[in-house]
Amino acid sequence: MHPALALAIAYVAGSFPTAYLAGRALKGVDLRTIGSGNLGATNVYRNLGATAAVLVLLVDALKGALPAAVLPGLLDARFVSDAGGAAGTGRALWWGLLFGAAAIAGHAKPILLLWKGGGKGVSTAAGIFAALSPAAFGISLTVFALTVWRTRLVSLASIFAAIVLPMAVALTSGVATPTMYASLLIASFVVWSHRANIDRLRLGTEPRLGRPAPEESK
Repeated sequence: MHPALALAIAYVAGSFPTAYLAGRALKGVDLRTIGSGNLGATNVYRNLGATAAVLVLLVDALKGALPAAVLPGLLDARFVSDAGGAAGTGRALWWGLLFGAAAIAGHAKPILLLWKGGGKGVSTAAGIFAALSPAAFGISLTVFALTVWRTRLVSLASIFAAIVLPMAVALTSGVATPTMYASLLIASFVVWSHRANIDRLRLGTEPRLGRPAPEESK
C-alpha cells in the first residue's frame, strides 16, 4: 500500500462520526445542536447517558489506535525498510504516528459530516498512545482519572493529561524519539482545541460532570 492511500484511510477512519450516529440512533438528535455542540464523549454523557458515552469513547479511541498500529504493517516494504533493507521499527513508528495524526484530523474535521462539527481529539489521541506508547498512556490516563475524580471537570482533566503526556513519553521512551515529537504536537493541539474551555475555567463557569453544559457558539 502507498502511504498516500494509508493516510486517506486513516483520515476517513478518524472521520467516522461516532457521537453523531449515537445521538441520531438513541434520541434522534444532532449532538452538534445541543449541549456544548461538541461531538465528544462528554457531550454524549450529558445528553445520552454513561453507557453511550463509554461506547463512543472506546470507538473514538480505536479510530486512533487502529490506523497507528495496523496501517504501517500494510505499507509497501520500501517505505518502512531501513537502509539495510529489513523492516525498520523506526520508520514504521513514524508512519504510525503520522497515520494517528491523520485520524485526529478526521475526528476534528470529519469529511463524513462535510467538515461540519467534530471532536477535540482527546479520545483519538489516547488511542494512538495506548497503541504505540502504552506506559506513557497509562501515566496520562491516571492523571486524567484523578483530575476528574477530584474536580469533575473533564476539560481540565484533558488539558492536564495532554500536558503530562510529553513528560510521560520522555520518562518511558526517551527525549529525542519520534513518539516524543508527536506527543508535543498532539498535546499542543489538544490544549489549543480546549481554548474555549480554558476561558470558562478562568471565569469559573465551566460545567462539571452531572451538571448541564451551557450552549457554546458553534
